[in-house]
Amino acid sequence: MKLQEITESRHNFEECMKCTVCTAYCPVLQVNPLYPGPKQAGPDGERLRLKDPFFFNYALKYCMNCKRCEVACPSDVKVADLIQSARIRYDKSKPKLRDRILASTDFMGSLARPFAPIVNGITGLGITKAALDATLKIDRHRTFPKYSGRSFEAWLRRRSREQAAFPEQVAYFHGCYVNYNNPALGKDLVKVLNALDTGVQLLEKEKCCGIALITNGMSDDARKHATHNVSVIRKAAVDKKLKVVATSSSCVLTLREEYPNLLGVDNSDIRDSIVMASRYIFERLEKGATLKFREDYHKRIAYHTPCHMEKLGWGVFSEKLLRMIPGIEFTLLDSACCGIAGTYGFKKENYESSQAVGEALFSQIRSVNPDIVACDCETCKWQIEMSTGYQVLNPISILAEALAD
Repeated sequence: MKLQEITESRHNFEECMKCTVCTAYCPVLQVNPLYPGPKQAGPDGERLRLKDPFFFNYALKYCMNCKRCEVACPSDVKVADLIQSARIRYDKSKPKLRDRILASTDFMGSLARPFAPIVNGITGLGITKAALDATLKIDRHRTFPKYSGRSFEAWLRRRSREQAAFPEQVAYFHGCYVNYNNPALGKDLVKVLNALDTGVQLLEKEKCCGIALITNGMSDDARKHATHNVSVIRKAAVDKKLKVVATSSSCVLTLREEYPNLLGVDNSDIRDSIVMASRYIFERLEKGATLKFREDYHKRIAYHTPCHMEKLGWGVFSEKLLRMIPGIEFTLLDSACCGIAGTYGFKKENYESSQAVGEALFSQIRSVNPDIVACDCETCKWQIEMSTGYQVLNPISILAEALAD
């Protein structure tokens, strides 16, 4: 079947009742006059594009795919899907070298990992940032994530026999970030799940979820990743009857929603098996499992719900888990986009808008003045830490830190 035949967003754009609530909730439109806005770029534009591709507007590239328009829509129109699928169908421009570098997370991570200390040092230099700004248009103000010298996959493989001994088992879609940048988050998940008598298995050679490939105009590559990932997840979810947990809200959204809606990859038999780790842990606790926390753990935690977590509707599970920890002074931050949107905020043409979108969130964090900001998205973490100076941890890492030995 062709993409336009199986993409859900093509089937419901006529349900738009022109209330413009999506426009009111769009963070980009508020700071970037070049963007026509979700209503015009989505359902209104689709009516014209179906008549003639001439009406495709290249300004659709300014959409961050944050999904806030879809969360707000009272008619459940897949506004962001309309915009992204239009880009896939009609944007004939070739991805720039910069876009390919930013989107090729597995490749770049594999290259950087053996030389992590050197790479981290070089990318942190002002002269390096100036050179990347001048040549690739990666904004010089952007702070780059650090690479780890050892991969999470290698760490967990060495413990596969130990993990297999637990009575309950899950498979873990760790994603590029945990594998190449922050293995500590994966180790924290293993610690928490082991405390619930649950072992953690690796998937069989997972690939990047592909969200950066989609947004950077590399949909064919993203479709290959999707086909591969659905195949390996099927082996865990269908053949082994395991839940597949993840710690990245964007990875989960992509695996569950973007694969069928944007890439035309059928995941109907495994979709419900893919869950955020926070939801899985909360549901285990609701069924009677217990976690023992330290009595001396006292932190002021402010929780930021990532946009993709809002779209999933699962921020409540992270919130409730954090509230379970004794000694936590908890603040739920206002619903707001941080502005980075994956690779979007790294690009020079988007940097100013990216920071402007996030300023309301940054301001609230400063006013709350927490010990830690909790967040389920790695790129939100990079944006908030760079823009505010506050430490950001995944809720799973906070749980692991608060566990009694």
